[in-house]
Amino acid sequence: MSEAIRVVLVDDHKVVRYGLRTYLESFDDLEIVGEASSGEEALRHVERWVPDVVVMDLLMPGGIDGIETIQRMRKMIPLTQIVALTSYTDEARVIAVLRAGAISYIRKDAAPDILLEAIRSAARGQSLLDPQIADAVLKELSASTKTQPALSEREREVLQHLALGRTNREIAEIMIVSPETIKSHVGNILTKLQLAHRSQAVIYALKQGFISLDDIEL
Repeated sequence: MSEAIRVVLVDDHKVVRYGLRTYLESFDDLEIVGEASSGEEALRHVERWVPDVVVMDLLMPGGIDGIETIQRMRKMIPLTQIVALTSYTDEARVIAVLRAGAISYIRKDAAPDILLEAIRSAARGQSLLDPQIADAVLKELSASTKTQPALSEREREVLQHLALGRTNREIAEIMIVSPETIKSHVGNILTKLQLAHRSQAVIYALKQGFISLDDIEL
């Protein structure tokens, strides 16, 4: 049996954290290794907790908000994935959260199994997009007239696989190359497109028509 996914919960409401902990701990492949009620508290302890995934609310008391917390956390523990869990779905906030480095953005009124799948997907380095949120981001991106550099045919193929939620190893097996080669392609794609995270590559692929919302696991 593989090791359990190490999860940290960050929300200022004790009842919310209790509900999340109770639900998530009912699954053998998840382990709650820490809780925090603010961004500051999370940043103080997260390096000690060494989580695979952080589930974070965006509006919390204290000197820093969820977006700044995500930015700092990504620098401190770059291998940890962050799932934003919030009731706000306006375009500007969604864009800011994804640019800060969150891998997924889940609404608090989403079904519990969507959050569960988002955590499992995040642990694999994959994004899970809520259709309403994806639509909002596409609308925002479509208003941009910024010219993006051209990707090579190989990079476009990698981007399509990446956007469909496949891991580097899975893409390597499909394309019959090494995982290191795919990792290099992914790095080049993010650099060329000036993207900070794989989840942003998914949004870009949607905008450019490489994939459609129907192709994404929701």
